[in-house]
Amino acid sequence: MGSPSLYTTKAQRAQKAIDSLQRRSLTVAGKTRGGLGKGLGALLQDNASVSRVPDKDLVQEISVDDIQANRYQPRHDFDEISLRELEESIRSYGILQPILVRKLPQDGYELIAGERRLRAARQANQKSIPAIVREFNDAQISEIALIENIQREDLNVLDEARAYERLMKEFNHTQETLANKLGRSRSHIANILRLLKLSPKVQEFISNGILSMGQAKPLLALDDPELQLAAAEKIQNEELSSRQAEALVKRMLKTSPEPEKKENVSNNQAPYLREAEDKLTEFLGTQVKITPGKRKSRIQIDFYSEEDLTRILESLIKSSEDAKQIMINKLRSVSRQKNFTV
Repeated sequence: MGSPSLYTTKAQRAQKAIDSLQRRSLTVAGKTRGGLGKGLGALLQDNASVSRVPDKDLVQEISVDDIQANRYQPRHDFDEISLRELEESIRSYGILQPILVRKLPQDGYELIAGERRLRAARQANQKSIPAIVREFNDAQISEIALIENIQREDLNVLDEARAYERLMKEFNHTQETLANKLGRSRSHIANILRLLKLSPKVQEFISNGILSMGQAKPLLALDDPELQLAAAEKIQNEELSSRQAEALVKRMLKTSPEPEKKENVSNNQAPYLREAEDKLTEFLGTQVKITPGKRKSRIQIDFYSEEDLTRILESLIKSSEDAKQIMINKLRSVSRQKNFTV
């Protein structure tokens, strides 16, 4: 009999994989049509009910050789260690959660959800896999594949961006409709889509985890791909923070001594100004810079497209209207106390 410690480690890893599968079970709650951001159940509601442990008559054993990959799969990279752990679980306990497929007009099936399970089953030399067969159109399976992967914390941000771009191009979504369907803010989608404007080499840095999204965003201000790459390498080599990366790009964009003086003032700005920058950046979903001066100061708000500018303006207008309403309410409260009207 093997070592107890080794057996425990193996069993724990297998149980972890099983628990992970169970957490990702397809569920449907209620009959009200909901947004996709709440999970796969919202999209599956109109296509028959899928329970946590499906009825036996809903599950079919399908040959793994008859299943084609999902052409809308947004994930390009799969963690090999995680796949091996799932393969080990399948060898020990079998496949506990069916995959989801649709029947193709010709022979065979197309995978909708369960890419990791299918890959691990093939690695474990499984001849067949339990599956639920449902009817979906192309738009639905694209959205399902995207949502299933977005719900994973380790989804590559560029894979997410490419999936958004594909949904917009092939299914006529806008950033607004995507935000509503996926339960994401429009600024989040806009910020991620901007990364696709970076050069392929810089995108590779992001995919490999060399640069974070915060470090890469300032590079969008550089139009020259070679400058982008040079800045990316410097950020990597010197381990610059997001704020330091932004300062680096601004230095690269300087064309006269005048900005140097302003940059020095900005670098020595008071903490309350830096705090204001951070709050505005978070609120508007884009980079904001406050440059103090002796007679007047300046607030710079970055935008990257006409649509992005519209989004920023809408945020500012709504904020202004909210502030106005608060002020009116306060004045009315005072007027009631002093017997005059507003």
